[in-house]
Amino acid sequence: MATVKTAISVPEDLLEELKNTAEEMDISRSRVFTLAVREFLEARENRRILEQLNRVYGEEPDEEERKLTKAMKTKLQRLTVREKW
Repeated sequence: MATVKTAISVPEDLLEELKNTAEEMDISRSRVFTLAVREFLEARENRRILEQLNRVYGEEPDEEERKLTKAMKTKLQRLTVREKW
C-alpha cells in the first residue's frame, strides 16, 4: 500500500503522549496515527451500521405482526400444555 506524507497540527500535550506511546510500543509515530485513525474510522462505521439496524429493528410492530405474534404464542401454549417441565 502506498503511503502519503501529510502535515497536521496536534496539541503539544497530545504529541508528547503520542511520542511516549510510540516509544513504549516500539513503533513510529506515523504508525500510531495510522492505527488510531483506522480504529476511529472502524468505530464510526460500526456506529453507522448500528444506527441503521436500530432504525430497521427499533420500529414498533405493526398490527399484522402483533396478530402473528399472538397466534404463535397461542399455538406454542397449546403445544406445550401437556409438557412436564
